Amino acid sequence: MRPAMRLLAAGALLALAGGCTPGATHRAAPTAPQPSTATTVPATQPQASAGRLGAAGCHPPSPATPWLQSGQQAGIEVHGTARGAELWALPFAPVPLPVGKQVKIVWRMTGSGPLRITATRGDGMSARRTFGPEEHGGSNWHRPGDEWGTGFVFPGAGCWDLRLVRTSGSGDVWLVAR
Repeated sequence: MRPAMRLLAAGALLALAGGCTPGATHRAAPTAPQPSTATTVPATQPQASAGRLGAAGCHPPSPATPWLQSGQQAGIEVHGTARGAELWALPFAPVPLPVGKQVKIVWRMTGSGPLRITATRGDGMSARRTFGPEEHGGSNWHRPGDEWGTGFVFPGAGCWDLRLVRTSGSGDVWLVAR
């Protein structure tokens, strides 16, 4: 790798890591994710996701709706299927998720206790977690529960079950990667 490319890669890695450092408290509003152009969704701010929540095998996938800030779409939020909790995901990538690229996902989940998270496909393949879960001190994304950040690389296309478990409460977000 040429020195200029190494410098660029190192700078990108530092910028990404700086957004979710352990123990960091976000006092200023974090940078909003880039809007997804891959998902067609209604242009209204949901109070809760409309229709059916996600189910195994992405039949259906978890519902993705616009996340609005100041009346403009700032990204896509996904409502998870949970038991004893409420669960939301805010992927910093288009939905369907890209294969082979790191995807940062911010999570909001009610319940209590530490968060454990896995990402598996129906055939047993696991996504590679690149960081997290890292607890966030707060943000400008307002959904119930505590907030964490994670990073994953999804190695193949298909339906991915992102399973979140706390001492009280558990849930799944079913997302397609292409």
